[in-house]
Amino acid sequence: MSDAAQPTAAEVRAAAEAVKTALDRHLAAVERRSGEDDPAVYEAFNQLAAAAEVYDELLYDRYDEVTPFEIPGTEDALPPYTGPEEPNALSVLIRRDYAVAEPQRLLAHAQRIEAAEGEDGPAASGTIHGALGLLFGEFEPDEIASRHKEFGLEEGDSTLWVTASEEPADPGEWLEAPFEQVDPQSVVCRFDVSAVFDDEIDDVDDDEDEAEELEDDLDTDLDEDEDLEPLDADRR
Repeated sequence: MSDAAQPTAAEVRAAAEAVKTALDRHLAAVERRSGEDDPAVYEAFNQLAAAAEVYDELLYDRYDEVTPFEIPGTEDALPPYTGPEEPNALSVLIRRDYAVAEPQRLLAHAQRIEAAEGEDGPAASGTIHGALGLLFGEFEPDEIASRHKEFGLEEGDSTLWVTASEEPADPGEWLEAPFEQVDPQSVVCRFDVSAVFDDEIDDVDDDEDEAEELEDDLDTDLDEDEDLEPLDADRR
């Protein structure tokens, strides 16, 4: 960055003052919190995070220094629930990802479905997208989820959101864009399944295995030393 584009010392100082103000507001919101998911605390937290990020960037651009603290990101976190306390309707939003791991197995199942239906006309089972259409037209999504390997599919990430509302949606009103009108603050609960989590667990398991191997090696060394003559406690 050129000297002309660098922030001034006054801008850095102003950003630091903004962090101090945000800290005071956050503490005040915490002290006055009305419950575990108080929206005021959530908003104060976001303001503090934004102020800290601005200060960190200006500090680095001006002085090539960074702050010693890191505020966790909140992009993937749900905001506090502010929906109806006694909802009269709910929506369940589900997304499941699959990879076509065995195309021939998928095509074979589609051909059997097509043969059982006995429909005339061009075969849809000769292409992957046609086979998928036949598969999901024949089986419920939950059954496909439980039998995915049988159909030549491999599970990917999945997520399930339960949202609450005052009244049920009008028939057909959301079918064109089923996920666009979701209010994150109406989400009652959310369940995610991801290979990312599995990788983290695998890393922990690997560390535990290494620790166990080290303990076994130490035990073996101690067993081999059992035959050594004990030291005389009175020997000088």
